[in-house]
Amino acid sequence: MTTFYDVPADLLIPALAERLEKDYEVISQDEKFDFVKTGIHKERPPVQTNWWFLRSAAILRKVGRMGPIGVNHLSQAFGGPKNRGAAPNRAAAGSRNVIRSSLQQLEDAGLVTVRRNAAGNVNMGRIITPAGQKLLDNVAHEVRPKAEEAYPGLGKY
Repeated sequence: MTTFYDVPADLLIPALAERLEKDYEVISQDEKFDFVKTGIHKERPPVQTNWWFLRSAAILRKVGRMGPIGVNHLSQAFGGPKNRGAAPNRAAAGSRNVIRSSLQQLEDAGLVTVRRNAAGNVNMGRIITPAGQKLLDNVAHEVRPKAEEAYPGLGKY
């Protein structure tokens, strides 16, 4: 069975974004996100019409690969270089509000859940649920023929 580890992210994330947009009504872009930047290192807001679903798909994939993972770690992963003029560039974090809102919608859809410690009072980060794992693996299985066509050496695995 093909898992989402077997398929490159550049093919998996757009297909997963289409599935999230089509099948899950809970995941939707709020009106305020039409005007926000995705990080302090960006100059303008995104121009793609489906950028929210692409970001949600990328976040779901990262939670599946790296979970348990928190908002701060995800914001660093979605950050980039901040242009400081004549000074050297420095690393800048992505928008935590965008990531937090997307994670909350993924939780409402039942794809991600919060992992807590043994006492149940400390948030250890987000982890993927079995439903989220199944969604990722099903989309990876659908994308596998395209991946083998684009990357011929992938057929060995």
